[in-house]
Amino acid sequence: MFLTISTTGDEQHPATDLGFLLYKHPDNPFSTKLSYGTAHVFYPEADDRRCTAALLLEIDTLALVRRGKGKGRGGAPDAALAQYVNDRPYAASSLLAVALSGVFSSALRGVCTARPERAAAPLPLRIEVPALPARGGPDLVRRLFEPLGWTVTAEPVPLDTEFPQWGDSRYVRLVLEGETLTLAEALRHLYVLLPVLDDAKHYWVSSDEVDKLLRAGEGWLPAHPEQKLITSRYLSRRWALTRQAMERLELVRLAEADDSEVEEIDNAVEAETEEEERPTPLAVQRREAILAALRDSGAARVLDLGCGQGELVRELLKDVRFTEIVGLDVSVRALTIASRRLKLDRMGERQASRVKLVQGSLAYTDNRLKGYDAAVLSEVIEHLDLPRLPALEYAVFGHARPRTVLVTTPNVEYNVRWETLPAGHARHGDHRFEWTRAEFRSWAHTVAERHGYTVEFGPIGPDDPEVGPPTQMALFAIRTEKEAKAA
Repeated sequence: MFLTISTTGDEQHPATDLGFLLYKHPDNPFSTKLSYGTAHVFYPEADDRRCTAALLLEIDTLALVRRGKGKGRGGAPDAALAQYVNDRPYAASSLLAVALSGVFSSALRGVCTARPERAAAPLPLRIEVPALPARGGPDLVRRLFEPLGWTVTAEPVPLDTEFPQWGDSRYVRLVLEGETLTLAEALRHLYVLLPVLDDAKHYWVSSDEVDKLLRAGEGWLPAHPEQKLITSRYLSRRWALTRQAMERLELVRLAEADDSEVEEIDNAVEAETEEEERPTPLAVQRREAILAALRDSGAARVLDLGCGQGELVRELLKDVRFTEIVGLDVSVRALTIASRRLKLDRMGERQASRVKLVQGSLAYTDNRLKGYDAAVLSEVIEHLDLPRLPALEYAVFGHARPRTVLVTTPNVEYNVRWETLPAGHARHGDHRFEWTRAEFRSWAHTVAERHGYTVEFGPIGPDDPEVGPPTQMALFAIRTEKEAKAA
């Protein structure tokens, strides 16, 4: 992936001032590690008359796939090969835009302590991108850049020069030339429009992308004739974020037309006197669903397997129908924190008799876990390596055999709805896997059949019609003699 920025100068304003503006010295090649590769900055030519800075982005395709530490599973199964075989190593995309903002962050903001007058002045600029994906073709490239003052050359790249009859690819060789823009303006145009033309981003778009778009689009985006297309594509067609951005851009346009501040325009509605109702956190919804299921099962003696710092144990203690509660975790530190948060050392004798915290591993059978009405495995199984999962299955379902077992785990399909979760990442750094609804159901049915349980499923959190709920729950119940015979 390659991009060059060139300028010309004279003895009074040498072209090598570009090095000051970019904070990269022409005589010192620069390299920096990124999460998905390495960025290099060097100068193929640098004298008073002409200076060219080149940004070379080496993409590590395996690192790009493994940004979630190899512990998440996102996307459709048929997209697995596309993770490794794609145009990311050579075609300009959001990867290059992010590299621009990181490597040339000061220049993007128009900051230059050594040459402030040059940073604020227009420069004769020539920018070349040899391979730019252009969904919309050369015509769209021109519609995006020409209104900003650029002279645009967008040459289609043929699919194969040996077979011209195959036609052109979706890539163009882009050359931008202009003399009326500052370097900061040029970089901001690229930062926004490169991913817009690619029409894809390598990370999930979060709510802060609206602020990034408005900052980079300041001074040019509100009046751009393709504003709606730019906004929609930049925000990956997330309609809620696009609507928010369009509303804020309209306020900016109105303020500029009225020669006033945005705050003066946006004063039609008085500030709310009451706080908006906040959505219930998913962790709270999960505990509420588990408690409701335990109550419905009639359980009195409950195991919280993988109890962590005791959040569920604390809620169980509030309900007197749960007469014996055991929290088990492999982490002594987690149990120490749980004991402190539950205030076990100051708890009354009757209350203290209902709860016990024990250290143990679910990879081994444990006679202490036998004879209980119910066991809860809340957000536990995804922390185990898959080869160790059968050991847990036998320890809980085969050896301990509580009447009821509740299992909750993330639904990986819902990850696309987490606006702050980067693409390919698992929800937690320690997750060894995250299952689709079909994968979870397949596992649960196999376990139930093998160990003599029935199983039902339920959603936790908003049940999205396309990708399902954020958390999926399985309710296992041991088969009665009649059910066993019928099976």
